[in-house]
Amino acid sequence: MSSYPQLRFLLSAASAQQFPSDVGREVAVAGRSNAGKSSAINSLTQRNSLARSGKTPGLTQLINFFELDEARRLVDLPGYGFAKVPPKVQAHWHRLVGEYFATRNSLTGLLLIVDVRRGLKDEDRALLDWTAERELAVHVLLSKSDKLNRSEASKALRAAQGEVGERASVQLFSSLNQDGAEHARRVLEAFLENKKPGGSGGRATGSD
Repeated sequence: MSSYPQLRFLLSAASAQQFPSDVGREVAVAGRSNAGKSSAINSLTQRNSLARSGKTPGLTQLINFFELDEARRLVDLPGYGFAKVPPKVQAHWHRLVGEYFATRNSLTGLLLIVDVRRGLKDEDRALLDWTAERELAVHVLLSKSDKLNRSEASKALRAAQGEVGERASVQLFSSLNQDGAEHARRVLEAFLENKKPGGSGGRATGSD
């Protein structure tokens, strides 16, 4: 059963003019096109097909808004960093997402999805730098942790924690076996209440 029984798709926006009213609170989800963002959203909301991956990664350049209840939203930002995306599509992504981050007063947190096998890339680092300047709470989900053994996963977690420092909390996560899913939901709830998980910007592990 979903933790959000009132959850529903609200709208897709191709421009800032199409964003819904900037009231209440919302948490955004970002990540590279192949990082497992859609699967993470489905796992967090306990809905099998709420977010769907496009057949061609990186070409879906819309911001999708989901209403969790009357006052709270989850926002699916278009994936970035896919090599085959044309320059004009990349430019549209930067403009649209830039306008989103610059204008949404209701934005209280960001979940950044990073493939644990690939680690943080330049686009992820740039996003972390931007959110740090805005003092926006960020939590990194190292997705697809089921693809690594325990030793490899622990090493990847430590490396990510060392790289993000105080800019974000970090955990291991797998939408396939639900590793870390409950912890990630608690972080999401904290962000939706405009609180930092654990009362600090600290380093969360992947354990539930």
